[in-house]
Amino acid sequence: MTSLRDELAARASGAKNFDPERKAVYDAQARALEESDLLERALRTGDRAPMFELPDAFGNMVGLADVLATGPVILSFYRGSWCPFCNLELRALQRELAAAQAGGVNLVAVSPNKPDMSRQLIEEHGLEFSVLSDHRNDVASQFNLVYEMVPEQVDYYRNHDRDIGAMNGTDIWTLPVPATYVIDRDGTIRYDFIDLNHRVRAEPAEVIALAASLA
Repeated sequence: MTSLRDELAARASGAKNFDPERKAVYDAQARALEESDLLERALRTGDRAPMFELPDAFGNMVGLADVLATGPVILSFYRGSWCPFCNLELRALQRELAAAQAGGVNLVAVSPNKPDMSRQLIEEHGLEFSVLSDHRNDVASQFNLVYEMVPEQVDYYRNHDRDIGAMNGTDIWTLPVPATYVIDRDGTIRYDFIDLNHRVRAEPAEVIALAASLA
């Protein structure tokens, strides 16, 4: 079976064909992130996870404390259904769902997308785990993962039919840096994977094995 790393690398290889405008926009956003203190502020291993409650794609409220009552949680923050790298990660998580369930581990994914966008995502990719909507990135902000998109990227996305604000039901153009956490049943973060490069993600099978050791 192809690893998520290989799938991400294959997708990322297309960046060499970006036109100059698109490359300049992505480079500007990457520089802004590198110059930020986000990696220093983000919650890390050993920190306590905020106990949040968010709606799933079907309008049901899901509380982290309730999910933790049944076993450790792998919590994945992703940018949105419009992000191909996020979709690769979510499909990879789905492939490992049976292993997670066998290990007593719960999978939860969170993005700022509206519930109807999340529902379309679930249907398109056949996801069978909780996909939650974090309106205005309130929960991602509690994990200190949120950044403002640079004006160049906002303008570029608007001109290319990618209205992030509309997809998220807000006029605020912010996104979470993709991040994966393993949260123990007592609410302690036991593992974190955060990379400013959205093309780099944790390998689901490895994270599930770690989480299962806590179950």
